Amino acid sequence: MTDWVLRLIDAGGYWGIFFLMILENIFPPIPSELIMGIGGIRVGQGRMDMEWLLLAGTIGTTIGNYFWYLVGHILGFHRLKPLIDRYGRWATLEWRDVEALDHLFGKYGQIVVFIFRFMPAFRTMISLPAGLFRMGHVRFLLWTTAGALVWNVILAYAGYVLGQNFRHIDHYVGPAATVCVVGAVVIYLWRLATWRPRG
Repeated sequence: MTDWVLRLIDAGGYWGIFFLMILENIFPPIPSELIMGIGGIRVGQGRMDMEWLLLAGTIGTTIGNYFWYLVGHILGFHRLKPLIDRYGRWATLEWRDVEALDHLFGKYGQIVVFIFRFMPAFRTMISLPAGLFRMGHVRFLLWTTAGALVWNVILAYAGYVLGQNFRHIDHYVGPAATVCVVGAVVIYLWRLATWRPRG
């Protein structure tokens, strides 16, 4: 994956970063750590400017997250009711759980979206419930952009400081992402086996 990302960044420059960061948030297996890290390396080599790198990466991240937000927004909170009634067992959810999540997003949505921007895998997934529970468009975009900018600054400067050694991050990011996915599956299967409706 590293070679493909490198080729696209070198061929497309800031547009390559922009495109990859959109793609990374629609298809999470592409790691933002690698994209922005390589961008940071290119800054250290004098082939990119940090300001433009962060602008391209943050706008791309926000657009990718907004895609999933719109999917949730179009589906809508109230359209969930028949799905939860019918398939709630498989989601290990009752309607009261969905209402509690709706209340959570209504009260703390911006904090949830901001904090989840720093969590592997979950930073993209959080956009769907934000849309489902009708978090405001402007509020979502502002807090997503803020979280994305902070995360991208960390990654880009890490690449800038670590230089060429940052290329080896792909050897660690891939297995780490796999561990996160496997862990999520195990937790889901355990919850599915032990879950009982309260009603």
